Amino acid sequence: MYELAQMTWEEVATAVKNGVDTALLPVGATEQHGPHMGCGMDSAIADTLCKEVAKQTPVILLPTQPYGCSIGHSKRWPGTMALNPKTLIDVISDIGDWVASSGIKRLLLINGHVTNAAPLRCALEMLRARHDDLMIGLVHTAQISERVRKAHHDDAEDWHANQAETALMMALHPELVREDKLLDADDPDRTDGCVFSHPVNRTSLNGVTGKPSAATKADGEALFSWMCEDLSQLVMRAIKEQPPLDQSYHQSLL
Repeated sequence: MYELAQMTWEEVATAVKNGVDTALLPVGATEQHGPHMGCGMDSAIADTLCKEVAKQTPVILLPTQPYGCSIGHSKRWPGTMALNPKTLIDVISDIGDWVASSGIKRLLLINGHVTNAAPLRCALEMLRARHDDLMIGLVHTAQISERVRKAHHDDAEDWHANQAETALMMALHPELVREDKLLDADDPDRTDGCVFSHPVNRTSLNGVTGKPSAATKADGEALFSWMCEDLSQLVMRAIKEQPPLDQSYHQSLL
């Protein structure tokens, strides 16, 4: 496995020269996950998933970004450590510049937190405009494939710390789960029919949306297996992909 944090600069250069020019950047968050789960859940899933996929595919694994855009969780529950959207845009944009300077030609942002989506997309737009030969993709861990997406939404549309996430942590990081809190952790989705996007303090009593009490380790193992299989297939496609047309971003027809 090519894990950047453990490689020397010579090893990075050799890998890129030998055609390993695709990188994964796991992006998580540090935020409250109800009374039953640790605040590092989103970073844990992004990190663990990318490490497993990096064992199966020829990619360079970048260190996980542990802070994300979690400002929607409010200050009601201690433990959330959030970046403003514009800060996350700048962080990812800066990292992308250095990725390009290392000769990497393909960068996949693997997002483990739902509301990182908009800042990550903005960073993607900025980077591909600056670096003509850097291809960038954005993949959300809960939406890798239809079966993965369905599993995450089974107990709530606007889910958080729900059955799927709890099951994943039971299987992968049981130290993050407080099983004695599970029976009292369930809280329903109150957003059906809402026109406005409300922060979590106005939609949840305890920071949860969904039914974590229904989670099992076996379900988490099965879901993680799907996520690894489907993301590995996607990464292999990305490694081979070329732009549909070979036309420079910066070269005008004038």
